[in-house]
Amino acid sequence: MTSTLLIVQNISHEGPGILEELLNEHEIAFERYDLSKGESLPDPSACAGMVVLGGPQSANDESAQITGELQAIRAALNAGVPYLGICLGLQLLVKAAGGEVLRCHRKEIGFREPDGEPFMVELTEAGKQDALFRNMPERLRVFQLHGETIAPLESMIVLAMGRGCENQIVRVGGNAWGLQCHFEMTPAMFESWIGIDDDLKTMNKNELLAEFNAISMEYAETGRAILLNFLEIAGLLKE
Repeated sequence: MTSTLLIVQNISHEGPGILEELLNEHEIAFERYDLSKGESLPDPSACAGMVVLGGPQSANDESAQITGELQAIRAALNAGVPYLGICLGLQLLVKAAGGEVLRCHRKEIGFREPDGEPFMVELTEAGKQDALFRNMPERLRVFQLHGETIAPLESMIVLAMGRGCENQIVRVGGNAWGLQCHFEMTPAMFESWIGIDDDLKTMNKNELLAEFNAISMEYAETGRAILLNFLEIAGLLKE
């Protein structure tokens, strides 16, 4: 077992963002692999933790990238390696552990529901007790960017619910978590996504930037708190 965190990118522009900032602040070693560039993953069972980020792919794809990633996630789960998946990383976790990934009845994109209400997730009773949300409020404002959702197994614990795609945050086993929503974005990342992502490109850029700017402090505090909790669970924070 090493003290290194394994970070998996499914596409170059969806990087670790706030997580990378925290790793540098706390001088935590990490290795990053960009699968969209053809890079191959090492055996995750020797790592202190594994983080799988988002991407435009589907967990149901039969490509070499996705099938290899599912195999690596299963190896991490079998070895008890602390795991955190974001967006596609959640869907891959659920798929690897035997659950289903399904098309959303309606995509969730941006900061607001179709009726204009902010996208929020609300912690379940299990979520309120979970170490990932230690000292966190029960309702969290989130950013969404996904067209698929999960159907977890009964053995998987739903930690937070949303209005549209209900299963927003789940835990698999004792120390593997998946977040459908994004908590890792930095302002620079978000601005780049607006110019790259097909769904975001259909929306008003200035309105999106203004919305992110308005909640940026709350958003960053939430992201840092959740990610620090994960790093503590993984034993990576120094005393």
